[in-house]
Amino acid sequence: MAVELKVPSVGESITEVQIGEWLKQEGDHVERDEVLVTIDTDKVTVELPAPAAGTLSKIVMKNGQSASVGDVVGYLEEGAAAEAKKKPKRDRTPSKPAAAAKAEGEQGESEQGESEQGESDRQDRARRIKDSLPPQAFARVMPSARRLMKQHGLEPGDVEASGPEGRLLKEDVLRAVGAAAGARAEEPATTGDVERLEEVVPMTPMRRRIAERLVESQHTAALLTTFNEIDMGNVMALRKEHQPNFQEKYGIKLGFMSFFVKAAIEGLKLIPQVNAEIRGTDIVYKRYYDIGVAIGGGKGLVVPVIRNAECLSFAEIEQKIADYGARAKDNKLKLEELSGGTFTISNGGIYGSLLSTPIINPPQSGILGLHAIQERPVVRDGQIVVRPMMYVAVTYDHRLVDGREAVTFLRRIKDCIEDPARILLEV
Repeated sequence: MAVELKVPSVGESITEVQIGEWLKQEGDHVERDEVLVTIDTDKVTVELPAPAAGTLSKIVMKNGQSASVGDVVGYLEEGAAAEAKKKPKRDRTPSKPAAAAKAEGEQGESEQGESEQGESDRQDRARRIKDSLPPQAFARVMPSARRLMKQHGLEPGDVEASGPEGRLLKEDVLRAVGAAAGARAEEPATTGDVERLEEVVPMTPMRRRIAERLVESQHTAALLTTFNEIDMGNVMALRKEHQPNFQEKYGIKLGFMSFFVKAAIEGLKLIPQVNAEIRGTDIVYKRYYDIGVAIGGGKGLVVPVIRNAECLSFAEIEQKIADYGARAKDNKLKLEELSGGTFTISNGGIYGSLLSTPIINPPQSGILGLHAIQERPVVRDGQIVVRPMMYVAVTYDHRLVDGREAVTFLRRIKDCIEDPARILLEV
């Protein structure tokens, strides 16, 4: 019996999706709940599992095609019907005389022994070959990645796989091709034709949504950015002193982000306009603090939200961020984890950014940008000393937040980070 594989409902506001990667091909046997295909939305990537055991009989929509919720993307031949189609037909040749059968049986046993010995040798040889090759050579290659490798003459062992469960993705191949092109660019120039490659690929729903939101922010808000710098010495010393005990007790490292989340909440309490939003002709002041943390995911920037962050401890915040980061890399975040948020923190410093002007995530009214820590000469008590310094920036909606409030908010964060005891004492 053929079962229709349909695009599931992935959220109230999502009606259009894009077919991602088919993990099974036509004719493949699948078990119940085994993932057949990934489906990309503008926020997350979801997986479509097999509703029953059987055989994937037909793929209707290919990788990269757009679809709507409820559309049929393929068919599954389930259960015994699929297995029956796979079984070979019985041998209907007449039976042989007993003597001939006995002779053939003896010969068959001899051939079987030789066959088993040969098979054992082949397995040993295959095992030796496998042991000598890198793990990438045995990665699960996605169809689009296989086609691209064929175009560029690559083998799985030439490409480092980064997908879930060791899958080799199209992005991995593009990265390998780009690295090879860079290496060729460093070689001495030679005469002759130069190969000029271009590849046109459709934007993913997530990338389209990111683009729409950024343009919306620029067009609807009066954006302005103010800067300050923070001496990170005291926080670094505090982390170094308590890191072993913290990690032993909670099973996670004490990072900088939990300090900045706590400091931002103190700033938002002091300047509530930064935690508010404009709704029509009204201002909505929010007395709770849902802090979004920008994370570079597998397919683009995502901002999962730490709900009621003011109620969480340092360890709980660090655990939340670590969990979000791991699941963002595997595109496993849930829709409800990406919605809402009253304020956002973006840490470009982990990529080496020294200074930037972050863009707010509407309808929020502010975003804090963190940057790289650098040792710089500064004046302390009339003396020039070298201190670990970080530039910080807050972009705010000038329709709601005035410059004085924005500067005061950022100054509050600076004071809390440079003297972390202020966070605990709320002074």
